[in-house]
Amino acid sequence: MSNRPLNIVLVALLVIIGGCAIWNSFVYDAEVRAAIVESQGKKWKKSDDYKFVAAVRKYGDWPQIMLAAGLGLFIAWRMRNREWQRIIAAAMIASTLAGIVANASRLTTGRTRPRESPKIEQGFYGPWTNGKITIGMPAYNSFPSGHTATAFGFASVILFASPWIGVAAMVIAGVIGWSSVVIGAHHLSDVVVSIILSLVVGWFVWRWVRRHGDDTWRKLKILVRRTVSEYRKKKAS
Repeated sequence: MSNRPLNIVLVALLVIIGGCAIWNSFVYDAEVRAAIVESQGKKWKKSDDYKFVAAVRKYGDWPQIMLAAGLGLFIAWRMRNREWQRIIAAAMIASTLAGIVANASRLTTGRTRPRESPKIEQGFYGPWTNGKITIGMPAYNSFPSGHTATAFGFASVILFASPWIGVAAMVIAGVIGWSSVVIGAHHLSDVVVSIILSLVVGWFVWRWVRRHGDDTWRKLKILVRRTVSEYRKKKAS
């Protein structure tokens, strides 16, 4: 018996849940930001809390995630654990793709960062406003969150491949996303949209790697060997 009707219902349910999450995150953006600012106080930037979230933002970016993942991949290779080699490689790909999509989007949406208030009125200004290009201007590159996308892109593959370990990875990614909100770099909705985007990317990447990863890796190794062999022949002649 085909599971297609059940899959359609499940996808529809996930779309509804995702849509509701996005809608509500926009609704509560201002309230969340106001509550955060009120709780921080004037001397917050000199506190240990600020140092912590700043460190999370600094070390929770794509280069640091790739560095840690590279170490994990090396350990899995040394232990001859093919499954975790596959999982980590897929997580690295998903993190990179989710980050690319998020960063390409946020460069053009022109959404202001929360910390720019009241200097700049909050909103979506697009790639051009008041006679200037907003692309590449940090103050107008808030939506969605790149840090969150790369963190959850990586964690989502771990979650789909190994749920128990994936929960821990998602918690770490959640801390990275929340730090972006607390520090005023992103709105709640920036983070929520990035989470949903990353979950979608992670699911498709892990699904593709499970089905085609080994065959693709085998073909890639053959191609590399042929290329090296041809290079050596040309060099010898």
